[in-house]
Amino acid sequence: MNNYVALIPSYEPTEKLSKIVNDLLQTKRFDVIVVNDGSSSEYDKYFDSIKDRVTYLKYDNNRGKGYALKTGFKYIKDNYDDCIVATLDSDGQHTAKDTLNLCDIESNKNDTILLGKRLRGEKTPLRSKIGNSITRVVFKLSTGIDVYDTQTGLRVFKSNLLPFMLDVPGDRFEYEMNMLLEAPRKSINLEEEVIETIYEDNNSGSHFDTIKDSFRIYKQIFKFMFASVSSFFIDYILYTILNLLTGNLILSNVVARVFSSAFNYTVNRNMVFKDKNSVAKSIIKYYLLAAFILLVNTIALTMLSVVINKYIAKIIIEVILFIVSYFVQKRFIF
Repeated sequence: MNNYVALIPSYEPTEKLSKIVNDLLQTKRFDVIVVNDGSSSEYDKYFDSIKDRVTYLKYDNNRGKGYALKTGFKYIKDNYDDCIVATLDSDGQHTAKDTLNLCDIESNKNDTILLGKRLRGEKTPLRSKIGNSITRVVFKLSTGIDVYDTQTGLRVFKSNLLPFMLDVPGDRFEYEMNMLLEAPRKSINLEEEVIETIYEDNNSGSHFDTIKDSFRIYKQIFKFMFASVSSFFIDYILYTILNLLTGNLILSNVVARVFSSAFNYTVNRNMVFKDKNSVAKSIIKYYLLAAFILLVNTIALTMLSVVINKYIAKIIIEVILFIVSYFVQKRFIF
């Protein structure tokens, strides 16, 4: 067995699968594992051309890239004692040279996921440019860490991280984003090394569904937005009613925030972040955050209401604090 293991999840591949396998084997440094993610029988010819030279894993129905990766991770965990694992795509986007270079670099790292960074240029498909730009911003807001290429499939790590990899939620394309989101919470470093940028035929070989898979990747953000918007309406309606009844802006803002924050905490803990810690552990931190946001909200609202309509001022302030709240809750509370 080699110390370097290349894991390639593959769904309905082309002849590019055979090329990357050949290139990896020619280095004489890799054991190669290919996972057939439920491809139909018409693609058997591509797997037949390589399966006598690799470890070939297969199941009948398409389960998604995350599931295929976990299938490979479990095999490596059960059959290798100590190795460096490299995951790469089967569509020709990654080279054996880059994969070997990242494995050599990773050999001197600890608790680090090394990511192959593709620099965006004129040949980068528009949807890849847009998608990577959006996820980069989302990831920065979620973790405070700047990762240039969040969508890269070339990722390298030591086998001691396999238990973590198997625990990351998600079975489809969202798995790779979840991996990056979960790593900082486990004190796992994320580092990048520049690799060759390859997009053949405008990346036509990708099975990424722009709508469905984007929703899976961003669904935590969408759920947080739902919780925040719902809380905002509760807060805003109570604020408006109490302000009309009492004419006291500060009292109305505080009472409305107490009710809306209780709703927001419950939804975020159970539906958005699915926090498994005790309520006591997270609720104290949450209400410290809520108290801080309430203080900032009230001061800003009092000052801004002198300049513009107090109901419009409320909306502007809430939008700004939404971003702050998500970042803090994701990174420090849940």
